Amino acid sequence: MRQRAKIIGIARHRLSTDGDGVTTLVAFHCCPLSCRYCLNPHSLGDGGRFREYSPEQLYAETRIDELYFLATNGGVTFGGGEPCLRPQFIREFRGLCGPEWQLNLETSLNVPIANVEALLPVVNTLIIDIKDMNPDIYHDYTGQNNALVLENLRLITDSGRQNDCIVRIPLIPGYNTDTDRDASRKALEALGFTRFDLFTYQIHKH
Repeated sequence: MRQRAKIIGIARHRLSTDGDGVTTLVAFHCCPLSCRYCLNPHSLGDGGRFREYSPEQLYAETRIDELYFLATNGGVTFGGGEPCLRPQFIREFRGLCGPEWQLNLETSLNVPIANVEALLPVVNTLIIDIKDMNPDIYHDYTGQNNALVLENLRLITDSGRQNDCIVRIPLIPGYNTDTDRDASRKALEALGFTRFDLFTYQIHKH
């Protein structure tokens, strides 16, 4: 079946913000989570704005920056939304762009294990938005449990890919504390992860 994906946005010429070198961010529509402070609410629901692409169409649109990618060891970062919901689309895209481009995933990992298994061979870096390792905090903030997240973290370490991951651990006002975040980091270190991005959500009330 011909692959097509709903894309909510494409941002070019990003420098060392979501991967090495110059990258293009491709944001997918659809996410399994319902985060209380969602940064991309237009990625949710059927009424959101998006454009459908085939892998070939997306490659044609992103290869305009191939010289930048090759010169800086950059490439394409798939975010969203949740890119791991479309593993076959990304695998087909890798077949088009070849091995020279860096392909990165910004992911919650709250997806079926088979999806991550399919993607590990074709991506270079995973940027994991972990929220919090405490299942109660995770559920309060996302509306989901983190059982799949934990299984996918173990899959990554079993595959020897933990050093290819950057784990984002936020301080979420009203949901977790510095102590909670430190506990999350220690739990991840125990699994073998070493690269972390610790930051605080900036909540703008309207």
